Amino acid sequence: MMLQLNNFPIPLLGFAAYSGTGKTTLLEKLIPLLTDQGLNIAVVKHSHHNIEMDKPGKDSYRLRKAGACQLLLAGPERAILFHEYGKRQQKKLLDQLVLLNIEQLDLVLVEGYRDEPFNKIELHRKVLGKPFLFNTDPAIIALACDEKLADCHLPQLDLNKPEEFCGFILSYLKK
Repeated sequence: MMLQLNNFPIPLLGFAAYSGTGKTTLLEKLIPLLTDQGLNIAVVKHSHHNIEMDKPGKDSYRLRKAGACQLLLAGPERAILFHEYGKRQQKKLLDQLVLLNIEQLDLVLVEGYRDEPFNKIELHRKVLGKPFLFNTDPAIIALACDEKLADCHLPQLDLNKPEEFCGFILSYLKK
């Protein structure tokens, strides 16, 4: 069977929103609540910008620039896997998920990749003046706003209450 988002072996849950809505801030508060429940969580965060966390002159940087397509930097507290694509290209979410060691995980939270077809919670702040995504994305399974909507068929969460997200996610994982 070919691996796809809809048959990924562990649960995926995305957070879809426009820039400035507070996705990272929410995840920063939500992750400790979920790990307190005993869950091992991975986060995949998409960026449209070039990512460089290595420093010129360091051994790992030099080895990458020498042509290694993968470099695992291992230390006593963490390991970092650098995966070089060669030419600049936007990879699909599944291309990133296969890099994870899923045997150690209970859940993958995804920030970004909002146009890909996997279950997501939409985050929406009225002050940003952006359109809702749930009207056109059938993969959105809940809506989190800073105010309740009367005409929304989805479960609604308070954008400013991470504990509501935690309860929703724990229920989601039981399904």
